[in-house]
Amino acid sequence: MSSEFSILDWGIVCSYFIFLIWISWRKGWHAESEEDFLLSGRKVTLPAFVATLVSTWYGGILGIGEWSYQFGISQWLILGFPFYFFSALFAIFLAGKIRMNKALTIPEAIANQYNEKAGRISALPIFILVSPAPYILMLGLLFQFLTGGDAPFLLYASLVALFSVLYITIGGFGAVIRTDILQITLMFGGFIMLLFFAINEFGGFGVLLSSLPDIHLDITGGNSWQYILVWFFIALWTFVDPSFHQRAAAAESPKTARRGIFISILFWIGFDFLTCFAGLYAFAILGSGLENPVLAYPILADQLLPIGLKGIFFVSLLATIMSTLDSYLFISGQTLGRDYLLKYFPTVKPNLLTRISILISAIVGIILILIYPSVIDLWYIIGSVFIPGLLIPVLGIYLKPFRLPSEYVFYSIMGCTLVSLSWLILGTLFAPEYNGNMFLGIEPFYPGLIVAIALWFSGLYQIKQRSEVQKS
Repeated sequence: MSSEFSILDWGIVCSYFIFLIWISWRKGWHAESEEDFLLSGRKVTLPAFVATLVSTWYGGILGIGEWSYQFGISQWLILGFPFYFFSALFAIFLAGKIRMNKALTIPEAIANQYNEKAGRISALPIFILVSPAPYILMLGLLFQFLTGGDAPFLLYASLVALFSVLYITIGGFGAVIRTDILQITLMFGGFIMLLFFAINEFGGFGVLLSSLPDIHLDITGGNSWQYILVWFFIALWTFVDPSFHQRAAAAESPKTARRGIFISILFWIGFDFLTCFAGLYAFAILGSGLENPVLAYPILADQLLPIGLKGIFFVSLLATIMSTLDSYLFISGQTLGRDYLLKYFPTVKPNLLTRISILISAIVGIILILIYPSVIDLWYIIGSVFIPGLLIPVLGIYLKPFRLPSEYVFYSIMGCTLVSLSWLILGTLFAPEYNGNMFLGIEPFYPGLIVAIALWFSGLYQIKQRSEVQKS
């Protein structure tokens, strides 16, 4: 299926990309100090903080459409509420402390708190955790749809990823923030417009809800509670997500970081309302036979919106995805370059290594979408494998009850990651009835988390024993 895009619509899309390049070139290559390049000098104001956090944390828009089209209002329970909850906890317990910490990145903070080896090795799972792969995949599918599918989506994905590499390497984090202020406006404007036309076409919310099957009105969406619980655990991603840490560290004050997150939660709740009902209208208007549900929003917009407005909506989709793609490209690049490769190439400037690593991140992301060509699968697998090992060491930087003995951190990061990864591989080989995820009927997140908790309790006992020895 392809879109009926006019010259005017394409002109609007092209203007958007030209504007991104222009806004990046405004400061060019001049912000060369590390703090300026990575954190905009720690001077991000409240409006800019909210704009960049809201838009960055909501980049998986086509995945959200895929979910709401297939499973209805369970989107709020599974992909909404857990992230609101843990974001609020992040604001209360971590945001201010991260702003006061001198470290520029999570691996640097781990190195400062524990040891240099732990900090360096943590850069590898963090590099994958913020892989831009899901967002490259969505952009590839979107442009394949817009152009009629004449070329494979991988070609479109590669071109858009390389475009993002270009403008991010020019402007650094400042370019990310400047573009995010534009992106949040487009996000909300585009979906408000789509809902208006959907209501005009099909009827109000009452008519919509009365026409939907029971599964779309079931808060679980027909999913098992074990599966739902895994998504709650995956929402712990918030605590180890470098984009959250980066924005908290870049805020002009601890108060700005805390307030900004609470305001962002309100924006996410509002945007979830728009996206959930857009997905429900897509099911009601388009029917249940979409071959590729990840394109529910684009297909609905293509059917409902007139020339010109169609281009504006597709720009809003692009803005929602690009806001996360550029941020994750930037963070994964700085993680690999500054926090890992710099040890082995000490004579190369950190900012240059970051720029080279941004390109590497884009290439790795393209490889990942060849292995897992599904947005939901990429989120699920990356979260299940890499969160358990990072969770307690990262919390321990700022919260004393979670602090591990230094020698435990390496084993927590690598050991738990390997346990979850091994469980995933075993499930892939021996549990096809669970879609290759659940060996022995257990999600791969849980074994890694159990090992992490065991190491945590063992570490607490070790700290207690050392304290008693010192007292005696």
